Amino acid sequence: MPANPSQTSVASRPPSAPLPDFCSLPVLFALLVVGALTVSLMWLAPGGTGTLRDYCIAVLFTSWLSILLTVALCKLRTGMQRLPGLLPYAAVWLLLVATVGLSAGVMGWIDRSLVFGITPSPTFRFVRDSMLATGLLGAGLLRYFYVVAQWQARVAAEAQAQVAALQARIRPHFLFNSMNAVAALIRVDPDAAERTVENLAELFRAALGSDTESVGTLGDEWSLVDRYLEIESLRLGHRLRVERDIDVPPGLPMPRMLLQPLVENAIRHGVQPSRSGGTIRLGGRRVPGGVEIVVDNPIADGAPTPGTGHGLRNVRERVRFHYGERASVRVDTGADRFIVTVFLPESANARPDRR
Repeated sequence: MPANPSQTSVASRPPSAPLPDFCSLPVLFALLVVGALTVSLMWLAPGGTGTLRDYCIAVLFTSWLSILLTVALCKLRTGMQRLPGLLPYAAVWLLLVATVGLSAGVMGWIDRSLVFGITPSPTFRFVRDSMLATGLLGAGLLRYFYVVAQWQARVAAEAQAQVAALQARIRPHFLFNSMNAVAALIRVDPDAAERTVENLAELFRAALGSDTESVGTLGDEWSLVDRYLEIESLRLGHRLRVERDIDVPPGLPMPRMLLQPLVENAIRHGVQPSRSGGTIRLGGRRVPGGVEIVVDNPIADGAPTPGTGHGLRNVRERVRFHYGERASVRVDTGADRFIVTVFLPESANARPDRR
């Protein structure tokens, strides 16, 4: 069946280059700084005849232009982003030059009408020089924004691939042991077998869920941890003991399956190798600037169970990706305890574009 011509044209259209978030304060700050630096360099250049009054007026003019351009770009970003290829950046450049030229013309006309003497004469030269300077500076600034956007896109793609790999990582022997436990419980305790199947379903739904479900809450994460512990308690019995001391807001945004790998490592390396088992301590408390979540497990006697550190490393990367550099994952090893402390800044939320 022949393809729809409209679908073919859409499929062949090059993807749109991502524009920066013009509604953010860093963009406004960048425009303000570039404008002020440009005026300062022109005023300090050899041969300049401008006075301090002229310099202050020029700084005020560029600052007002920066705010005007930021508002215009913020409002028009969605429409320009629909353009294919690099046309969004071309549209932004044209908007910059046109807005500055129009503003310079209006300012020159007002100055000539009121005889303030604050703009160079003639007005045409003032408008032309303003547009040329904006065109050159705008091209350099947009090139910087484009490089930053491409770098952020690559970082996001790599982080998303790592998140997907971690979410898809369920240890096969954990699945086999759980299914064996279900098979053994079917005749002895059908209700427990049913609960185990439901817990497994929830764990797999979280681990293999879609990208739109990759960010949940701390309360959801504790619920997944409880389901995981209930499954493991069927296998380890009285050897697995859990103590909880949790006082943190359950609505805190958190990536799915972030705490479960830490609890899994605690059981695998701290409780499972010991004949007598051990106690896992789960803690959470408010601290200045955010919350701390603690997973504390015993260190088994004898040779430790070999591990790759993949789970802990991925937890670190996901925490940094979702919450920024303020978040951290700290590991402390005492005489007989292995403690992992996750600090999450309360003011930093898991953004939708960080999934």
